[in-house]
Amino acid sequence: MDFYSEYKKWCTDPYFDEQTKKELLAIKDDEKEIEDRFYRTLEFGTAGLRGVIGAGTNRMNIYTVRQATQGLANYILAQGTKERGVAIAHDSRLMHDEFTDAAALCLAANGIKAYVFPQLAPVPELSYAVRSLHTIAGIVITASHNPREYNGYKVYWEDGAQVTPPHDTNIMAEVAQVTSFDQVKTMDKDAAIAAGLYNVIPDEIEEGYFAELRKLSIHPEIIKEMAKEIKIVYTPLHGTGLRPVKRVLSDLGFEHVYIEPQQAIADGNFPTAPYPNPENPDAWKLALALAKEKDADIVLATDPDADRLGVYCKDTATGEYVTFTGNMSAMLIAEYILSEKTKNHTMPEKPAMVESIVSTDLAKAIAKAYNVELIEVLTGFKYIGEKMLEFEKTGCNNYVFGMEESYGCLPGTYARDKDAPAAVTMLCEVAAYYKAQGKTLWDAMIDIYEKYGYYREGIATMTLKGIDGAAQIKEIMSRARGTVPKKVGAFDVIAVRDYKADTRTDVKTGAVTATGLPESDVLYYELSDNAWCCVRPSGTEPKIKFYCGVKGTSLEEADAQLEALKKEVLAIFE
Repeated sequence: MDFYSEYKKWCTDPYFDEQTKKELLAIKDDEKEIEDRFYRTLEFGTAGLRGVIGAGTNRMNIYTVRQATQGLANYILAQGTKERGVAIAHDSRLMHDEFTDAAALCLAANGIKAYVFPQLAPVPELSYAVRSLHTIAGIVITASHNPREYNGYKVYWEDGAQVTPPHDTNIMAEVAQVTSFDQVKTMDKDAAIAAGLYNVIPDEIEEGYFAELRKLSIHPEIIKEMAKEIKIVYTPLHGTGLRPVKRVLSDLGFEHVYIEPQQAIADGNFPTAPYPNPENPDAWKLALALAKEKDADIVLATDPDADRLGVYCKDTATGEYVTFTGNMSAMLIAEYILSEKTKNHTMPEKPAMVESIVSTDLAKAIAKAYNVELIEVLTGFKYIGEKMLEFEKTGCNNYVFGMEESYGCLPGTYARDKDAPAAVTMLCEVAAYYKAQGKTLWDAMIDIYEKYGYYREGIATMTLKGIDGAAQIKEIMSRARGTVPKKVGAFDVIAVRDYKADTRTDVKTGAVTATGLPESDVLYYELSDNAWCCVRPSGTEPKIKFYCGVKGTSLEEADAQLEALKKEVLAIFE
């Protein structure tokens, strides 16, 4: 793309609004900024769009949203399923209304009905709506946990999961064919409403979603017994989780729920949490202060689109609040679901738990203890959703739990994406269950470690922005494929899985077998002593991620091993 010619076109073409032109004229002397905004078209990947908000082909704006939607519309029209329509939700991010209507009105102009949530709605509720309304697809306007300058556009298919093969690549191909804004349709909103092409999703859908959350409870009698005893602090981090989390905790009967007041305000500027990610310690300062004031048992935070849940819990031994990784909180829920369903004889036949390849190996140990099959998939909850669809179609397994290390899990089958309100439902019940035994969630976590081993995991990242950064990431992955280390830190390399080549190579014997998973730019190193590491470029941020896992005989030993492994991995790949 001739970025400067494209820049001039956006500055002068009457197709673009005056605010867009004004924004671009303000950078007329900044060649580097012009290049970054126009050196490519914002990539429509397998999950949709995500980028910095602003004017330009490499930015999130109403024009790039319409362009992507036109590609999606073309695919739906080619499938002959336009009469089923598309459900659309959004979180609190900047430009959410504008992007929602840009997508809805493009669909409408193509004769495809849009069903739009009238208020902020979390990702899992959109997934539930797609399934309940029987739409052919769904769209969520969100950039998940990215910094405030981002927004995005995620596409779901009729099963309620983010698009997977062949639909993902087929939609990408259709979007790639939309090379000119002249190909993009839109229409007046009032005309779309009058034609029945722009519809508001009824309250019954949300009520159905809340009913499904209530059904997740295994021991409502324990909640009733402990409802007055447990103190819960919650923050939605200025996002969309406030209404569903307050509602579900009220429905379950918890009586002492304290909402962090500043972060309860939905605001895409995220004034108190510029990086609104439950994995970011800075996002917790206000909630932890409130927790200390209220002497809370647990502290919860959801990301802006409420598919991820972060957790802190009081350690009664020290009086301090300790953080749980996504792996830890998911394993607390998994142990509870599997143990209690086993005890009360409600475990289905051929039960299966599904996790991503970069999640904890503790899941394997827990699944084995309860005779549950553990199935690994690529990173991205859509692959867990894909397995759920396979189970549904073939009856080969029955889904009991799914999780990924990035603070996301799903304990039910009503949706096909990770669900923070559902995780809140389960984790607060788990807290009640253990409080009835005089234990905290931290005590329960230590019990799990003592039972199965001290599995600890962590992640290190390199941020490499812009054109040069993208080239560096490719070079790092290429170099890694060219040289296999014999050791990583203190651990021997046993085997290397290259998911791009679909190979698992035994380092000692040289034997090569297939990974059995779809192609992905990921390298996974199986190490001695139950350790592992994995390298993959992020699909949503200009980063390369390094995941590590170890198993120790104590918390201190495992943490020391983990930190040493993370440092060694970074040193190898720098």
